[in-house]
Amino acid sequence: MTRRSCAIYATGIVCAHLLIVGIALLVAQVFQTMIQERIKKEITLGENSRVLGGWINPPVPVYMQYFFFNVTNPEEFLAGRAKPHVTQMGPYTYREYRPRENVTFLENGTKIFATNPKSFVFLPEMSVGDPEVDLLTTPNIPFIAVMNEMHSYAFFVRTLVSMFIRSMGVEMFMTRTVHEFLWGFKDPLMAKLHSLKPEVDEYFGLMYKKNGTHEGEFVFHTGEKNYMDYGKIETWNGIRQMNWWSSNQSNMINGTDGSVFHTFLSRKELLYIFAADLCRSIHLAYVNDTEVKGIPAFRFAPPPDVLAAPDENPNNAGFCVPAGDCLGKGVLKVSVCREGAPIVVSFPHFYQADRKYIDAIEGMNPNKEEHETYLDLNPTTGVPIRACKRAQLNVIMKRVPGFPQTKFLNETIFPIMYVNETATIDDDSASQMKTLLLIVTMVSNFPVIIVGMGAILLLVLIFLVCRNRQRKNEVKRIDFTEAFHSFATTKDDTAYTPVSNKSDDSPETHSSQPLKNGSYIAMSPVEAQKC
Repeated sequence: MTRRSCAIYATGIVCAHLLIVGIALLVAQVFQTMIQERIKKEITLGENSRVLGGWINPPVPVYMQYFFFNVTNPEEFLAGRAKPHVTQMGPYTYREYRPRENVTFLENGTKIFATNPKSFVFLPEMSVGDPEVDLLTTPNIPFIAVMNEMHSYAFFVRTLVSMFIRSMGVEMFMTRTVHEFLWGFKDPLMAKLHSLKPEVDEYFGLMYKKNGTHEGEFVFHTGEKNYMDYGKIETWNGIRQMNWWSSNQSNMINGTDGSVFHTFLSRKELLYIFAADLCRSIHLAYVNDTEVKGIPAFRFAPPPDVLAAPDENPNNAGFCVPAGDCLGKGVLKVSVCREGAPIVVSFPHFYQADRKYIDAIEGMNPNKEEHETYLDLNPTTGVPIRACKRAQLNVIMKRVPGFPQTKFLNETIFPIMYVNETATIDDDSASQMKTLLLIVTMVSNFPVIIVGMGAILLLVLIFLVCRNRQRKNEVKRIDFTEAFHSFATTKDDTAYTPVSNKSDDSPETHSSQPLKNGSYIAMSPVEAQKC
């Protein structure tokens, strides 16, 4: 066997083995299963987990932007001569720090306890002005809350309270600095109530006592038992279910806190988040594929049915308290968890809400780009690559008999402010993520690489076989040509060569000289004569 034949046989054997092994691994999904199981074990909140440190001290910078609605015509609105007109002020941007504290493992490491205090540092370079200087005119929430509480009292009592409040100089709208309105100030009405009921705080602010404090004590699943439970909330403040709403389903604490999600996400699933500031769980649905800093991601966002009216989404009937007392689409009354204050939450500028709420206020311009809440999650690891949480705080303003300031009011959901909480993966974390995804891709596609190598060797084999056949044909042609040339040469050498001119009379001559090869063909005529 020649070297060429050996090379062909060896190439064929290797090619066959590569194709068989590669296809078998591809069909059995051995490497895909192996890498998936490895990732499921690595991405947990266990004590030795590589992601635990990032969960306790998130490296990703989080920014909180506050936008306020400044009322430009409060007198005309209260007099019933015009709709309220507002102008947006902001952003006033703060860097948010949110490390987890008091981290404790429970039940053999399958659950983990933690608190999540948040602190805020003002960033003037990312803000439109100085919050300690800029003035804001907005509805007087303490006054509106008191009126709402007095609604069940007798008309005579409400009238006396109204006269007392007016004597203090308290009005339906107030003008304060942004810093005061956000972080707190001593309110005259609250101070008076504090003197009567010490449990009532005399200070008021939308973020009062929320800088450096947490939203409750959480117990999370680590994902050690089941990767699908990774980061899910087991209890909040010691409870597994709330008691504010009017149905068991609405009171359920579902999902994670929004910081982590299970690995290997599907486009068809719904993701649940428990939002303590909204007093409920919400779900997010897949929107589209996207990319952040070169990392592939699925975008999830709350669908319209999250804040749909009960006639559109019957599951939302449980959020009507008391039962049957429901608002329209796109708004949620959260008085039950705000100490009875007539607070309503929505998306900014009433995005996805009934048109009546938008038309009631001049200055509302809802749009998807600026006002949609969304999460961009890497589907392999479940890690949030980019997050944008947007929510608006509103107050219900309506006519309350006994309070003459409200006699021209129709029920209006009045916007106060909205927040834009954003986070995007930092460059170092993005680089690590891309390296991890590259390794995952290479390992998962290793059978494809084997099949590809087998296919390349198959092409090489075909080339060698064709080349070998071509050379054999050339050899055959060369052998035939040489044979033909040899035959032709032999014929020329033996074809009737001229007989010698010497005399044949002397027999001695013939006998004394040997015959030369080629001098005769067979028997010459002379020899025939001799015979």
